Amino acid sequence: SELAIVVNTANPVESLSLSELRKVFLGERSHWPSGRRITLVMMEPGQPERKALIHEVCQMNEGDFSKHFLQGVFTGEVFVSPKTLASPVGVRKFIFNVPGAIGYVRASDVDSSVKVIRVDGHLPSDREYGLHLQPRAAQ
Repeated sequence: SELAIVVNTANPVESLSLSELRKVFLGERSHWPSGRRITLVMMEPGQPERKALIHEVCQMNEGDFSKHFLQGVFTGEVFVSPKTLASPVGVRKFIFNVPGAIGYVRASDVDSSVKVIRVDGHLPSDREYGLHLQPRAAQ
């Protein structure tokens, strides 16, 4: 299944390149083009969605990802610390309530409370879409 990148429905952003998305999820961008502050939403370590995001978007593993934030806060290269939520419902609720939030859920967990953005021009339903969850068996 696919990993959908979701934002607040009021967010004018429709599409991000994979490299822009990587900067956002690594906390290296603090604001949206509109000037609104970015709030990063992650799922808990060990969740397949989180594993896929860190692997596919950040091109890291969990250890590198955590280290990046620890060091980055210290060196001032990271502007945003992720909020960690336990469930897709929690992620959707948080993003619905926080205009600058961005997070991710399985495409099958998307509903109308959040907006899916294109990655490199593609939506999760497109064949060319690049963000996939690893099959559960391979975990």
